[in-house]
Amino acid sequence: MRDILLIALFAFLGACVAGLLGAAVLWLLRRRSLTTSLAVVATVAVGAMLAGTLAVAQAMFLSAHDLTVVTTVVAMAAVVSLATALLLGRWVVARSRELTLAARHFGDGGGFTAPTGPATAELAALSRELAATSDRLTESRERERRLETSRRELVAWISHDLRTPLAGLRAMSEALEDGVAEDPDRYLRQIRTEVERLNAMVGDLFELSRIHAGSLVLTPARVSLYDLVGDAIAGADPLAREHGVRLVGDGVERVPVDVDSKEMSRVLGNLLVNAIRRTPADGTVAVSAAGSPDGVVLTVSDGCGGIPDEDLARVFDTGWRGTHARTPPAGAGLGLAIVRGIVEAHRGRATVRNIPGGCRFEVTLPPAGP
Repeated sequence: MRDILLIALFAFLGACVAGLLGAAVLWLLRRRSLTTSLAVVATVAVGAMLAGTLAVAQAMFLSAHDLTVVTTVVAMAAVVSLATALLLGRWVVARSRELTLAARHFGDGGGFTAPTGPATAELAALSRELAATSDRLTESRERERRLETSRRELVAWISHDLRTPLAGLRAMSEALEDGVAEDPDRYLRQIRTEVERLNAMVGDLFELSRIHAGSLVLTPARVSLYDLVGDAIAGADPLAREHGVRLVGDGVERVPVDVDSKEMSRVLGNLLVNAIRRTPADGTVAVSAAGSPDGVVLTVSDGCGGIPDEDLARVFDTGWRGTHARTPPAGAGLGLAIVRGIVEAHRGRATVRNIPGGCRFEVTLPPAGP
């Protein structure tokens, strides 16, 4: 038993020496190819066995003949181990190179296509992660393209919408200045109307800039959605009468919500104004609100005749105003973008879908807390 312990001790010490040398070599070659590292590992394994055997032989536990036999066996094992390590290393390196080329392609703006053929579990997991990242980047690029398109449209439409009232203000002010205005009071009323219109556009731009910058600060409080809808309907009633549109709010439940009442009033106002302007005379705009498993759902239905299916996804985009037939004389396509921004700031969502004869906007808000 004592001899066995001594043999184990000498073999362990010899293997430790080989292992330390191998660790040092691996450290020096840590920036080299994986094939080199695998070859070093295989060499260290066989070298540790040989070093242990030599240590035992030096301690006189092996005869010269036995040492020759063991050394020959270890040498053959070294050849096979080294060859196996080199083959494995070359195969892993080849798969890694294919993965690198595929990743470089999607990094240059293309899509990621996973290399075909077998791969290790780690490389396969990395390939799946790169594919998921590529999908997210593709979606991000598409959103960026849509946003850039919306910005260009917004600049063009804002420029057009500002030019018209400014030209009118200039003409009316010149007429008043030259004393050629037949009805100065009417000119002054028209100037006031145009100024209010411009002020509303600037307010929408400021609100939208706060939403996009993430600086919209909410002050939520427990309020009744019934009261919010009632106030919004009362505020939009003059516009509805002017357009000959009926406002109906009979389907509003007394549901409590935790919202910023000022911002949510703006949401309701924008939805109602949008619905009234797009509903023909003698049409109806209906408002309803009720609790649901997802929270509280507020709907505004109009009689606009529907939105083309290809435009439904763009309704809430900044600057979008649809076809000329649906474009009101005032506004720059900011109202619905503001609606979505405020609703999302409340951790809700805003959607739209077509219904017979018109479309329905739905705002889903989280349920009120306990």
